[in-house]
Amino acid sequence: MKKMSRNVLLQMEEEDDDDDGDIGDVPASRRPFLTPHTHLPSSLVLENLGQTIIPDLGSLESQHDFRTPEFEEFNGKSDSLFFNDGQRRIDFVLVYEDESRKETSKKGTNEKQRRKRQAYESNLICHGLQLEATRSVLDDKLVFVKVHAPWEVLCTYAEIMHIKLPLKPNDLKNRSSAFGTLNWFTKVLSVDESIIKPEQEFFTAPFEKNRMNDFYIVDRDAFFNPATRSRIVYFILSRVKYQLINNVSKFGINRLVNSGIYKAAFPLHDCKFRRQSEDPSCPNERYLLYREWAHPRSIYKKQPLDLIRKYYGEKIGIYFAWLGYYTQMLLLAAVVGVACFLYGYLNQDNCTWSKEVCHPDIGGKIIMCPQCDRLCPFWKLNITCESSKKLCIFDSFGTLVFAVFMGVWVTLFLEFWKRRQAELEYEWDTVELQQEEQARPEYEARCTHIVINEITQEEERIPFTAWGKCIRITLCASAVFFWILLIIASVIGIIVYRLSVFIVFSAKLPKNINGTDPIQKYLTPQTATSITASIISFIIIMILNTIYEKVAIMITNFELPRTQTDYENSLTMKMFLFQFVNYYSSCFYIAFFKGKFVGYPGDPVYWLGKYRNEECDPGGCLLELTTQLTIIMGGKAIWNNIQEVLLPWIMNLIGRFHRVSGSEKITPRWEQDYHLQPMGKLGLFYEYLEMIIQFGFVTLFVASFPLAPLLALVNNILEIRVDAWKLTTQFRRLVPEKAQDIGAWQPIMQGIAILAVVTNAMIIAFTSDMIPRLVYYWSFSVPPYGDHTSYTMEGYINNTLSIFKVADFKNKSKGNPYSELGNHTTCRYRDFRYPPGHPQEYKHNIYYWHVIAAKLAFIIVMEHVIYSVKFFISYAIPDVSKRTKSKIQREKYLTQKLLHENHLKDMTKNMGVIAERMIEAVDNNLRPKLE
Repeated sequence: MKKMSRNVLLQMEEEDDDDDGDIGDVPASRRPFLTPHTHLPSSLVLENLGQTIIPDLGSLESQHDFRTPEFEEFNGKSDSLFFNDGQRRIDFVLVYEDESRKETSKKGTNEKQRRKRQAYESNLICHGLQLEATRSVLDDKLVFVKVHAPWEVLCTYAEIMHIKLPLKPNDLKNRSSAFGTLNWFTKVLSVDESIIKPEQEFFTAPFEKNRMNDFYIVDRDAFFNPATRSRIVYFILSRVKYQLINNVSKFGINRLVNSGIYKAAFPLHDCKFRRQSEDPSCPNERYLLYREWAHPRSIYKKQPLDLIRKYYGEKIGIYFAWLGYYTQMLLLAAVVGVACFLYGYLNQDNCTWSKEVCHPDIGGKIIMCPQCDRLCPFWKLNITCESSKKLCIFDSFGTLVFAVFMGVWVTLFLEFWKRRQAELEYEWDTVELQQEEQARPEYEARCTHIVINEITQEEERIPFTAWGKCIRITLCASAVFFWILLIIASVIGIIVYRLSVFIVFSAKLPKNINGTDPIQKYLTPQTATSITASIISFIIIMILNTIYEKVAIMITNFELPRTQTDYENSLTMKMFLFQFVNYYSSCFYIAFFKGKFVGYPGDPVYWLGKYRNEECDPGGCLLELTTQLTIIMGGKAIWNNIQEVLLPWIMNLIGRFHRVSGSEKITPRWEQDYHLQPMGKLGLFYEYLEMIIQFGFVTLFVASFPLAPLLALVNNILEIRVDAWKLTTQFRRLVPEKAQDIGAWQPIMQGIAILAVVTNAMIIAFTSDMIPRLVYYWSFSVPPYGDHTSYTMEGYINNTLSIFKVADFKNKSKGNPYSELGNHTTCRYRDFRYPPGHPQEYKHNIYYWHVIAAKLAFIIVMEHVIYSVKFFISYAIPDVSKRTKSKIQREKYLTQKLLHENHLKDMTKNMGVIAERMIEAVDNNLRPKLE
């Protein structure tokens, strides 16, 4: 038995010390995994490793059969991407700290870690990978292990992973643009093709070793691009074992990094981002991306999506394609939103009801009832003059038009994005990605239960039984529900804060407008309460976000999804559900609950039996909702940019400061990349989450803030370049990953789009005063209900404020200590009720029922109209364009034809040879008999 041809696993009875929970452990004999024998058929590669005989290596001191990487000194070529021989390309880098040079007293722990690492590297070599180790130039404790995958290994695992590779050049011509006259404009916005050359298009098919001659292999070194090579190597690194404890195997580079045995594992950038490589064979793709994509001077240019996909993989590429398309569509929404805002701004002087609020003989003489018990004073209506002027800007007819427009816009965006996504699926060879995706190592590790597949009727392994799955789902759902309840509790806390602090502000802030103090015009008790509550709400949101991110990851790890796509979709739904409640709950409260259930001054409604419910300003709660949205959107954008830009930059700056003593030394490419910041596996997930939350603000509450699309547009233009700068300059190169679409974010956006129609209709109906104003204008300003001879808005304020008799106050608010406004027998409050002395005093009047009927009718009409338009647009715009369908069908046809014809040729050739041999044999047998 040759020891060097099989796996080397440590057999130890000691307790394992790298319990990070990242990857599960199972009996080695019960889990299918990789095989080191790359000459085996690819269909057997994933099955044979678990069946490989594991030798008993005895004690730690007696194990001398590790295969170790070659140690080489750095050759001084800082831009080299190859081993010292200059021939073998570096596909991955592993970094560890030499245990013999660690300044620590834990010798036993260091020895264990060294043995695990040696076993792992030995098994990598057994699997066909080639390793070369080099000690750090700046820190002699660090060792860099460079990994190279030979041609045979790449071909074997390309077939296992169903990687699509070129068959022949694409012969379909690109359709010329319909806007030929605008070519000069598009050239200005596009990347110069002389700098970033367009990628040659190919027809592709899943790679098969036995049909290698059918594939378009011009140069073996270029057939697998660097991103594909790194992806294949990472697939192997994630599945190779390194230890056996009580017949339970440990495996995977993720576990080794998490437990500190390796400090990092990453593919290399191809050059520095500020200058090109000295190596003439280097494509300098990182430099080109920085210059034409991440640099501020390229902010107006289109993104080089094909190069982004080639360098970082389809998963990164599809994110930037979606973000760019979303930003383009926001341009139209921003233009319409600004137009509606300007309409309201220019017409605010014609706002009759605002003039009545500010008029000293109307608003100045209307005495409003106290809005809380004991401490709140009577107050004059005209102290809300400035807020009523601002409200005229947002609560106008333009808001209604914009809300209807946004309902249509979001449908257009989603439908056209589906078409664009279908084009990218074809161009980037991800049309049949679901057939390619492999199970996660964490899932494979727990496949201990054997069941019969209903379709194939063959045995297959699953991680848990149906009962175990039910238990996991129940526990995960309970945990998510608990955290949502926690958020709701925090929202209730904010409401209690609003109710209690409003009393304080009402007592402390001035009761009358003093013309010499301009601050008094804006700092009303309502405004002060709204702003401080919004800031506190934002702080609580960010704190809960930080905590729940970790909780959601733990819950999803426990749930154990099968593939990486399933994992991210599961985490996406949990995180978005949490974020939806976290970010939007306060906005829903202001829009649909605040001021809706307050009763009237003589019989107020109390929250928790103690706090009197909040009331809106005489103009409604729309302005407060606008304030809340502005603070949360603005604060979130500032906070995210601080996290995304400043933190990585500061960390890298600190790292450079610590390395300044050795800065005069020439450092290799792998050491330069090691000192960049690592980007977690969920780094892209948080980018999506940030944008989807913004998408919710732009669509769900846009009726209260028409400038939201403009703010989102400016933020996204910067976000694209900030993310690009971050990836190309501050972070290590990510392991390229495949992605067919944006995953669970697509149905989430569709759900938001449906909900947005309802929320905007209800905001206009119940939060703004548009419907009451229209009802007054068309019905109550003229006889039989009104006194005016023509339709007008004059008298609207007086008509919408009900009268209350001070003598009817209950003891809690009777005997108010504030008497600055004089002794009054009546006060006014915002509601539609009969006055005192009426047979139905303090009951809702006819105006109230007219308004309710109009609101309900408006919601039904608006929803049905927009939903009808949305349905028509969705039906009229196919998800896949006719051109893309033709390309997909053409590729399938040519692929089948090419592979089938070649297969027939091989069969015919083989049959011909067999027939010739048979004829020759028969001839040889018959000839002697005839003679």
